[in-house]
Amino acid sequence: MTTLEQKPTIYVIDDDPSVRDGLDSLLRSVGYDVGSFASPRDFLKHRRSDGPSCLVLDVRMPDASGLDFQDELARTGNPLPIIFLTGHGDVPMSVRAMKAGAMEFLLKPFREQDLLDAIRQALEKDRARLRQDAATTDLRERFATLTAREREVMALVAQGRLNKQIAAELGLSEITVKVHRGQAMRKMQAASVADLIRMADALG
Repeated sequence: MTTLEQKPTIYVIDDDPSVRDGLDSLLRSVGYDVGSFASPRDFLKHRRSDGPSCLVLDVRMPDASGLDFQDELARTGNPLPIIFLTGHGDVPMSVRAMKAGAMEFLLKPFREQDLLDAIRQALEKDRARLRQDAATTDLRERFATLTAREREVMALVAQGRLNKQIAAELGLSEITVKVHRGQAMRKMQAASVADLIRMADALG
């Protein structure tokens, strides 16, 4: 089973046990796996699912601000989509959350359907990330099969150099450059030079 095919997991962080229990019941009733935590610290001790997931996060908790935790996740490169819940929201708070990439900012008490709709959008965003990650991993695996010379030629092709220019720069014949370029395209499964350039850009 691929990561995309795994059952989605919704992580809930709220210091109120009754809120956690209510969300756990609701989300499991519609088929999601759920991980419930009383604080961001507890969540960070837990290994995240490899499949699609998102975070339902309370804004105000005794030991941490949900908004500060959002910033912390962003700094560590954690791409988890976040849906905020709060009983004490204000406009500046919601603006800060949304500017930082939150999917939704819901005031308690919220409509269950609004939360479920936000979760569906968040999971689709995470699925798109997983698809992109898988494509990048596949590309890197193909790139690893290239010889050092094929990588040199591919890099120069990506810069828009002609075979004649590449040959002069690397001290090779044009025929040899064509062979290396052809091998690079075959191994990378590039349908055209434009495709090879796109792949080189994706690899950075």
